[in-house]
Amino acid sequence: MSQTLIAQFTPYFQNYSLSEYNAGNQNWGVSRAENGMLYVANNNGLLEYDGIKWDFMELPNKTTIRSVLAYKELIYTGSYEEFGYWRKNSKGTLIYTSISDSIKEKISPNEEIWQILPFKEGIAFRSFLNIYIYMFNGEIKKIKPKSIVISCSVVDDKLYVATLRNGIYELKNNELVLKIMDKILDNTKVLFITNYKGSLLLITSIKGCLIYENNILKPVDFEINDVIKQHLLNGFSLLNKGNMAFGTIKDGIYFTNNEGKVIFHINKENGLINNTVLSQYLDSDNKLWLGLDNGIACVDLNNNNLFFNDVSGRLGAVYDVLKFEDVIYLGSNTGLFYLDKRNNLQFIKGSQGQVWNLKEIEGELFCGHNEGTFLVKDYALKLVSSVTGGWVIKKVPEQNNTYIQGTYTGLVRLKKENNTWKSKHLGETTIPIRYLVFENQNTAWAAHAYKGLYKIKFDKNYDTITNIKNYNTKGFFSDFNIRVYKIKNDICFKTNDGWLKYESILDTIVPYDLLNKSFGRNSYVISEEDVNQLVLKTTNDAISFKSLLDNEKEISLANNYFENRLIVGNENVSKINDSIFALNLNNGFMLIDSKTDSKIKLYKPSIDYIEIDKGLIDFEVNKKIPLKLNSSFGVSVSSPKSSNHFFEYSIVELDPTKWKRLEKNKLELSSLKDGIYTILLRTKNNLGKSSEVSKIQLNVLPPWYKDTIGIVIYLILIAISMGMFYYYNKQKINREQRLLKIKYAKEQQEIVREKSLENEKRIVQLKNEALKNEVKLKSKQLANTALALVKKNETLQDIKKELANNKEGFDNQYAFKKILNKVDSSIAHKDEWKVFEYNFNQVHEDFFKSLKSKHSNLTPRDLKICAYIKMNLSNKEIAPLMNVSVRGLETHRYRLKKKLDLENDISVSDYLTNLE
Repeated sequence: MSQTLIAQFTPYFQNYSLSEYNAGNQNWGVSRAENGMLYVANNNGLLEYDGIKWDFMELPNKTTIRSVLAYKELIYTGSYEEFGYWRKNSKGTLIYTSISDSIKEKISPNEEIWQILPFKEGIAFRSFLNIYIYMFNGEIKKIKPKSIVISCSVVDDKLYVATLRNGIYELKNNELVLKIMDKILDNTKVLFITNYKGSLLLITSIKGCLIYENNILKPVDFEINDVIKQHLLNGFSLLNKGNMAFGTIKDGIYFTNNEGKVIFHINKENGLINNTVLSQYLDSDNKLWLGLDNGIACVDLNNNNLFFNDVSGRLGAVYDVLKFEDVIYLGSNTGLFYLDKRNNLQFIKGSQGQVWNLKEIEGELFCGHNEGTFLVKDYALKLVSSVTGGWVIKKVPEQNNTYIQGTYTGLVRLKKENNTWKSKHLGETTIPIRYLVFENQNTAWAAHAYKGLYKIKFDKNYDTITNIKNYNTKGFFSDFNIRVYKIKNDICFKTNDGWLKYESILDTIVPYDLLNKSFGRNSYVISEEDVNQLVLKTTNDAISFKSLLDNEKEISLANNYFENRLIVGNENVSKINDSIFALNLNNGFMLIDSKTDSKIKLYKPSIDYIEIDKGLIDFEVNKKIPLKLNSSFGVSVSSPKSSNHFFEYSIVELDPTKWKRLEKNKLELSSLKDGIYTILLRTKNNLGKSSEVSKIQLNVLPPWYKDTIGIVIYLILIAISMGMFYYYNKQKINREQRLLKIKYAKEQQEIVREKSLENEKRIVQLKNEALKNEVKLKSKQLANTALALVKKNETLQDIKKELANNKEGFDNQYAFKKILNKVDSSIAHKDEWKVFEYNFNQVHEDFFKSLKSKHSNLTPRDLKICAYIKMNLSNKEIAPLMNVSVRGLETHRYRLKKKLDLENDISVSDYLTNLE
């Protein structure tokens, strides 16, 4: 591209807004230290940026900092009637030391330090009134020019001082010597002086660039001069290869070649956060930092990739970019656009609506549109097919002028006949087909826009579809989000389950381990697949150029270049020329130079500060850090020279293979057990690259009972315990001996007592045996008495019966009755029952008493029967004793059972036998 065309594109830059650094809006100075830390002179104080987080420090008097210079290990700042330096202490905190305090009497009232620059063995501080040279040996020299000082510049170790009305001076032996005096310089602000092709180049605020050559000062013919005069220059940087950067007050920053011709322009219209450039600084990594009136920006000059940004919102989301006949066309969700000769965005009338696809076919430009498919000619559209949604067009192998297109409603044939393109919908299917590749001349693979995979066969004239086969069940994979590619003659599929391929012999779909390993399971191709270098979207939204040839260089782009600008699911990279590719983005596109060296170096983390229990501590690298048990530990790390990075840590003693990501750049640990811990820290980026590791060793101290004090206490306690053990053991032995004597005496007494008890028990036993024998004897006597009574009564009853039978043999009936009465009286003799009752109570003590207490309703007759039953006498034996018949006795026993209130299954005999 020509230089004029390139001017509409911008290199990669980043904005940092007020909400990110959270300080004042104006940034008067920018400087980057050798370790990569960025320092900004801000309205409210000093800003420090490590690539991830911003820190803010205030001067003791809380005044605005107007200038800053990071030089070696110090950060010099200038403010209102104040200048000095900042240095990190042993705890990692920036501490301010004033230089001006030592010469307070020499500081002019209301003086502000606007510029700081290194000069020989010291640092020069410039205000509008004076120049102060601070020598590294501590000496301070004040130099007062004759006029207002506009700027100081160091060229070839010479310090040039530009004044407002008295020309330009050179500092020699601490004296200002006039170097350049010309009418051109009257009331002219010379902001910068630099070496240009062996002469001095003077850059002014409104008069453009001047050159001092052979003691003559004259204007130099630069294209940038018109810009300077129109937009008021405020900053300048000499770049690599003689290129230059001019920061303006009203229109951002301009980049020129060494001839002063504009090659890039960055302002608010193409993304810069603010148009007023207050300061700028080129660091050693070739990044240009800009301090703006409301924000900070960084331009990466090492990156050869360019951006086209449309901040107007007209363009919208770009879906395809194509260069056709040296014109770049852009298809977006708002229509079809192109870039004119000045690279201004132009809309093609009638193209409003979604543009999906741009493709050059046989020297003509096709546009797949929401409303159909069009030919683009002379920046106008001509309808080819009215079938809506032209997603993809593929050429039929070995056929001339024949193409198949995937649309919202199926497949369309596009064929050129007699120099006219004709279209035909192939019917059979109306499914939306977004991805399409040919396996051979008559077979194609098509993927549904959302779900499904199909193998399609055509007739020989491509007039109809002869067969459609659904392959969703061929193999094990998710049929959502399928993409179809033909890579090195293999039909390949990217699914939610990774990469697969078609195995024709088995007519099935199988995992493709080669691509899963080479590309990654979650990566998919976003370029044409029939090229030697495929472009993949990998994890974390990174873009990678993957070569299919061993000798091709591979490059990768992290997502910081296009964060939140990718058209997710519709990413597309198209080829502009042999080495330049275009990536579609929201509101623009990115030109990627595939020959760019994309090696990104990551630097190992450095320790900023260490906290224990939220308090900062002094620390030394490679020295174990003692930590009390149950204390919290925190460490802040940074890697300012790395870019687009984050940090990970691993604790070797827990799991050296497990790395965890840090939130921002601080690690906090608590509740660690006692012991030695080795913490490894590394820098990593979204491309999977990692740096060397930094190491911190923690010595978590044991609790007091495991420490030296605890051991001493343990030894003392052991000694005391042993002494007490000996003393108490000896006392115990003596006590046990006394107890043994007492025990033996007691045992003797116990033996005697037991013998006495045994004798007494024996006597009792003998008495009991005697009593038992006596009871047995009485029982026998009682039984014999009862039996005798039974016999007697039976005899008397027999006599009574005989008498009754022989009643008629008696002449005297009175004598007969008298004899019967005597017999009856003898049967029921009361004295016999009393004797029986007495003997019965001797054997069965308290029987009658217990029976009467439980059954008070029993009659004497009932008690007699109970006694006889208790003696185990039968009814036949009891009946004579009661002077009743057996039948009568049975009746009496039945009544007795009721009086005793016995259950049916309990007999009177069992109840009385068990009654005590």
